[in-house]
Amino acid sequence: MARHLITSAIPYINGIKHLGNLVGSQLPADLYARYQRARGNEVLFLCATDEHGTPAELAAKKAGKPVADYCAEMHQVQTDIARGFRLSFDHFGRSSSPQNHRLTQHFAGKLADNDLIREVSEKQVYSITDGRFLPDRYIEGTCPNCGYDKARGDQCENCTKQLDPTDLIEPRSAISGSTDLEVRETKHLYLMQSGMRDQLNAWIDSKEDWPLLTTSIARKWLNDGDGLQDRGITRDLDWGIPVKRGDQPWPGMEGKVFYVWFDAPIEYIACAGEWAEAHGLDDAAWQRWWRTDKGADNVRYTQFMGKDNVPFHTLSFPATILGSGEPWKLVDYIKSFNYLNYDGGQFSTSQGRGVFMDQALDILPPDYWRWWLLSHAPESSDSEFTWENFQTSVNKDLADVLGNFVSRVTKFCRSKFGEAVPDAGEFGPEEQALIDSITTRVRAYEAHMEAMDVRKSAAELRGIWVAGNEYLQSVAPWTTFKTDPDKAAAQIRLALNLVRLYAVLSAPFVPDAAADMLAAMQTDDDSWPDDVPAALEVLKPGHAFAVPEVAFAKISDEQREDWQARFSGVRT
Repeated sequence: MARHLITSAIPYINGIKHLGNLVGSQLPADLYARYQRARGNEVLFLCATDEHGTPAELAAKKAGKPVADYCAEMHQVQTDIARGFRLSFDHFGRSSSPQNHRLTQHFAGKLADNDLIREVSEKQVYSITDGRFLPDRYIEGTCPNCGYDKARGDQCENCTKQLDPTDLIEPRSAISGSTDLEVRETKHLYLMQSGMRDQLNAWIDSKEDWPLLTTSIARKWLNDGDGLQDRGITRDLDWGIPVKRGDQPWPGMEGKVFYVWFDAPIEYIACAGEWAEAHGLDDAAWQRWWRTDKGADNVRYTQFMGKDNVPFHTLSFPATILGSGEPWKLVDYIKSFNYLNYDGGQFSTSQGRGVFMDQALDILPPDYWRWWLLSHAPESSDSEFTWENFQTSVNKDLADVLGNFVSRVTKFCRSKFGEAVPDAGEFGPEEQALIDSITTRVRAYEAHMEAMDVRKSAAELRGIWVAGNEYLQSVAPWTTFKTDPDKAAAQIRLALNLVRLYAVLSAPFVPDAAADMLAAMQTDDDSWPDDVPAALEVLKPGHAFAVPEVAFAKISDEQREDWQARFSGVRT
């Protein structure tokens, strides 16, 4: 039994995520976790909400709630939506957890012990009205590049130009709107990443199997332009993890918190501690996944994320782990994704553009979305969601191929042989040819899933579904029955076993439909088909089954047009 640690990029707390966020990390991570469990491997699949930083405070202020209450509420919302999409996290944690507080402070202390942290004096905007320093995102003004009047102090959302707060025209506090601002000196802690360039280069060089997208982004940040920069790890904020050196006060850092980019990745580890506590387990239970001196040396750790998260996961987080000098588990493979665009433009959480996860579940069950998103995953390049493509793919793949096969086989058997697997007849050359073809395809499907080639896996799975339909069309048991009912019985016996096989193979992609198919076959045998011929004889003659409800209703033109119009604007 192999051991797989799987993490998805943790979603930010300020609001509900769109479908592009879902397919860029959580959904393919769930696909891989479900597949590895189905193969009998031990899996720990972790995710959490990222709850610190400026946007959380601003979102809470906008909602008129204390930031802790807002984060707790939004964590529950995201938890419920994750369940709605059948994301099979072993634990969905919170970066504000006590475990992450302790672990972040621990790492900071170790980095300081190893001379990788130094104090830096810098100038920062101070709001006299608010009585506090303002992080870059707390400052708004007019962009000097494009004239957009709601540009932030770190970047203009309209033209994407990187900015400093002092670049803004007529800057104001995003908290109070006050323009009574001045520049004051303050001190912050910096992680000396530049001193780890050679170590990080060597580590990335050792990852020859990583996707080109991942390594190209990592190398660009590591070596191009200004290269790997030292980076501030503290901020003047009220909400966050207090700056301490281990469990001791950090002189001169009173009232400051760790910057969200530093503590958020550490939550991957802390989340395992939360999981252990939630299940009444001791520290050894989570340490065997994360400490190489406690058993994690035989764990394969895979991270899933969008390409915008790659720099932090290939450079900053590894710098924290390596710099600690402690035997923590480093990632073995990073599966990164390009962007999913929306109907001629971009999905945008901040601008409310596109279909968001709660809206998607309001109009269709999760399997529809899971199938389309995974079969169109933006792996080698950006991809685009259009309502026309969504309708066509769902209707053809799920309704016409998978759903139609199950319906035709079970209804025909019921009408001619009753609701039990027929026991007459022997397999002939056509059946053997199908078994051989399915065997080859299952092995190819496994290879694609192991390689985390999501679209190729979906295409191979669809090919397995198609093979069953083509077999039915070729042997036509409804015609055969008229002259040779025993032969038709053998054909239907094989087809019913194909339904069970399809359920097992399809479960990582469409778990609800797979469960319904197994239930219809009245079996809880979901064992993986290591031996395909044997798997196609699991349902023995006389085994009872039921004709299921229609698995996938087709999307009508009227529905598509309604949704296209409903989601053409901006979510408020």
